Amino acid sequence: MNPIHLLPPQLINQIAAGEVVERPASVVKELVENSLDAGATRVQVDLEQGGIKRMRVRDDGSGIPREQLGLALSRHATSKVGSLEDLERVSSMGFRGEALPSINSVSRLVLCSRTEDSDRGWQLQSYGAVQTPAPAPIAHPLGTTVEVRDLFYNTPARRKFLRTEKTELGHIDTVLRRLALARFDVGFSLRHNQREVWTLAPALRAEQRERRLADLLGRAFLEHALFAEHEAAGLRLWGWIARPTYSRSQADHQYFYVNGRMIRDRLVTHAVRQAYKDVLYHDRHPAYVLYLELDPRLVDVNVHPSKHEVRFREGRLVHDFLFHTLHQVIAADRPNSAAARPAGTADGEAAAPVHRPASAAAPGYRQQSIPLGVRETRSGYRASFLTQQPAQEHAIAFPPLTQPQDGEPSQGRDLPPLGLALAQIHGIYILSQTAEGLVLVDMHAAHERIVYERFKQAWAEHRVQCQPLLVPIAVKVSSREADLAEEQQAVLEALGLEISRVDQETLVVRGVPALLRGGDPERLLRDLLSDLVVHGSSSRIREQIDSILATMACHGSVRANRRLTLEEMNSLLRDMERTERSGQCNHGRPTWVSLKLSDLDKLFLRGQ
Repeated sequence: MNPIHLLPPQLINQIAAGEVVERPASVVKELVENSLDAGATRVQVDLEQGGIKRMRVRDDGSGIPREQLGLALSRHATSKVGSLEDLERVSSMGFRGEALPSINSVSRLVLCSRTEDSDRGWQLQSYGAVQTPAPAPIAHPLGTTVEVRDLFYNTPARRKFLRTEKTELGHIDTVLRRLALARFDVGFSLRHNQREVWTLAPALRAEQRERRLADLLGRAFLEHALFAEHEAAGLRLWGWIARPTYSRSQADHQYFYVNGRMIRDRLVTHAVRQAYKDVLYHDRHPAYVLYLELDPRLVDVNVHPSKHEVRFREGRLVHDFLFHTLHQVIAADRPNSAAARPAGTADGEAAAPVHRPASAAAPGYRQQSIPLGVRETRSGYRASFLTQQPAQEHAIAFPPLTQPQDGEPSQGRDLPPLGLALAQIHGIYILSQTAEGLVLVDMHAAHERIVYERFKQAWAEHRVQCQPLLVPIAVKVSSREADLAEEQQAVLEALGLEISRVDQETLVVRGVPALLRGGDPERLLRDLLSDLVVHGSSSRIREQIDSILATMACHGSVRANRRLTLEEMNSLLRDMERTERSGQCNHGRPTWVSLKLSDLDKLFLRGQ
């Protein structure tokens, strides 16, 4: 073996660079974070050839004094941590003191800075950690400029792993967008090859913050976003979560910040995923921009050199806080609720009714189900429906779509959030007039959500009632399914089913859940047995009870092509307004879409 020896400082820095500097985007991230820690209000990033040839980051922060410029390029030199106590409550973006010396060791670096109490700036050049003797005076505005040229010029093995100019620019663009979402109070600009890519002014007011969201994530995200804010147990969560209908095929619109630092954490991801569990379609991913604030002593940011990972000292508390907060916001997203304020409403303003644009609608969807009347008292609807025609579905007089003139009575102001039903379209959709336009409702999807929420509430309160059948129904099954029905007798009874076995391959249904009376007991039993086969043990079944209740809810929903009276349609609309998560069915599809009068006017070129 070779003798043990000390590594030279240059090699130590290059090894450290392997942890900190992966590609040009890593350099930009470290330099911009230093700018933010210096109190910058504006950060400019200029690139050449995707940052491979040149990166320059300029800020208007507090600057670095002349006598500390050389120290800034020394390893483990920092102004952000001075003791173990400081390390345990880190509130700055950087603190290790490794970024600048690591970058310096694999590039040609020029550091320029001026502080407020100096009448001139100072410049220090360093090529592969070989510094010039002393800083030289230069003309420079208040703040700091770091220029990095020829990244990995002295480590060719690393340089060959860099990708094309376009790819590296894309990574830098992503990093800057993440940082711009972290600090709304700071202006950012990105230039590439002498051309402006984008510029963001500081966003201090609510409407400015939402404009930045739209610029960075697209207008569609903002249109589907709900603003959330909650504080408890020393934790504060605020930000925007998108409705489930804006789900993505990739997790590319997920931004989570802890005390201003963007992180990727499995605990956080699991909590958010659980909050969306009932409303997310198949393998889709939710979209969100969320900010968690807590005492810095309760989170360890010194887990990984890249600072992307953290460790919460009270992980269960954080998980439950995130889950319950987001779960309630999603549940509150129903037409008549102001609990979840939609994006576009400033702090302190009253929330407008939540409307989903027509562009958010998924393709038409039909599911077979059994007939079931909408469970709702129907008295009073004839009086409230202004133009109802008794007992003649074909003789509907449509209320006028014009806005009332000054001095005229405003019928629209008295309409419920989802309006009053006008007609049924193709046996699938309900057309309703609202105060602002019209609404289309997928009656099966909407009723499926309503029945599902009732089942969940009944299950939680241990009161899923069984309705005895006048004539028991014999169902032929496999011997394995019959055995499973006997093994899971307690679970089936808790779900409101009374089942008995009469021979090796025959089960008899003697009672069904009261919410599903009038349904098809045989189909219900077969579907539930399929679920039990998949979920296995009794404990596993109880963990997956929501999916089993969803199966039952599908059986209890109004089926496509079922003719509803206007009273039944209005009953369904009122139920939707009272039901949590009524904006999506159990599969994550939208249950209703709206068009405002202004949208209709555009379709028919009115006023143009």
